Amino acid sequence: MFPLRNLTHDGRLLFLTRFVRLFSYGSVSVILVFYLTGLGLSESQTGLLLTLTLLGDTAVSLYLTTHADRIGRRRALTIGAILVAGAGMAFASTSNFLFLAIAGTIGVISPSGNEVGPFLPIEQAALAQVIPARTRTEVFAWYTLTGAFATALGSLSAGLLISALRRAAVAPLASERVIVALYAAAGGVLALLFSRVSPAAEVEREPGAPAASKTALSKSSRTLVLKLAGLFAIDAFGGGFVVQSFAAWWFHLRFGLNPAALGGIFFGANLFAAVSALLASRIAARIGLVKTMVFTHLPSNVLLILVPLMPNLPLAILVLLLRFSISQMDVPTRQSYTMAIVRPEERSAAAGITGVARTTGAAIAPVLAGLLFARPALIGLPFFIAGGLKIVYDVLLYRAFVRLRPEEEVE
Repeated sequence: MFPLRNLTHDGRLLFLTRFVRLFSYGSVSVILVFYLTGLGLSESQTGLLLTLTLLGDTAVSLYLTTHADRIGRRRALTIGAILVAGAGMAFASTSNFLFLAIAGTIGVISPSGNEVGPFLPIEQAALAQVIPARTRTEVFAWYTLTGAFATALGSLSAGLLISALRRAAVAPLASERVIVALYAAAGGVLALLFSRVSPAAEVEREPGAPAASKTALSKSSRTLVLKLAGLFAIDAFGGGFVVQSFAAWWFHLRFGLNPAALGGIFFGANLFAAVSALLASRIAARIGLVKTMVFTHLPSNVLLILVPLMPNLPLAILVLLLRFSISQMDVPTRQSYTMAIVRPEERSAAAGITGVARTTGAAIAPVLAGLLFARPALIGLPFFIAGGLKIVYDVLLYRAFVRLRPEEEVE
């Protein structure tokens, strides 16, 4: 087990910001579709709004991550936190679709419970800078666990809070608005925490070295990163059909579950995902990063396809939990691999570009998923599309990168 006490002050602070951010993402993702439809939006409008939100997050992330080492990582992270707070305040204060679309596009809000915005790439670069290469995958596994556990706890907390508010005779829409308002408050907390990150987290440069370019990638690294980015976009596009908000909505449409029950289900699902992340580094030490990414991701995608085929609620929950128990093993290995194949001064840009590719892929899918969820006969189709596309990604990733091994695997 990786002892977190060995992390530097900045490392611990970045683990804390990861927890706060993913807790808020997990809480809002469970109720977001309920909240937006409660405001009067249709499923199609909701899907369009989620797509605009993710596209806006992509633009924000692309700019901040490719400029982070020029303007400062701490400053870029603080700007992102302010955008979280702004989006939350806007969503909590208006029901006008145009205003919501503008706020979602400019601000940062997560409909999936997963990372959006500029945070993950910049934090990865900072962490990779202050730890030995041989422990990078293990540290990233704990970092992934922290986020997955925070998402799980956020989902559970949202469900419990809404249940308590409804017992106190608070209207459903008003109780969901409380969660959105707390999301805005989390943005303020993040801004405060990021302001305490020290200069040690900034990129190290040799005296007289030129400033970072717009992409901060060499020609050889750019080829590898763009190839990875294209593959990650396919994976994320598939995942965008079943973002946690829509997965929760599917359980509601299929089995009539309310947000309180859904919070418990996704707490368990994300908890399984959190624990599985720790196994990733051990598996990778034996078979390598790329093989770990592919060999754990493939069966999870088969399970994803099976979810809507289950005839009753207990079986659907069981398959979902089994899927989550292995679905996140590729996350710390993917992050570690991206950091390993580029130079240290290229890490913010590499993580940013691949992260933007994932967000872009994920952004396109919800508008299509919304159209499918608007038709009762087609609500299971997003699971089939998602699983199929993710399997294609696994095969292509293996063929393209299995022979390109990081230095620590070759030694």
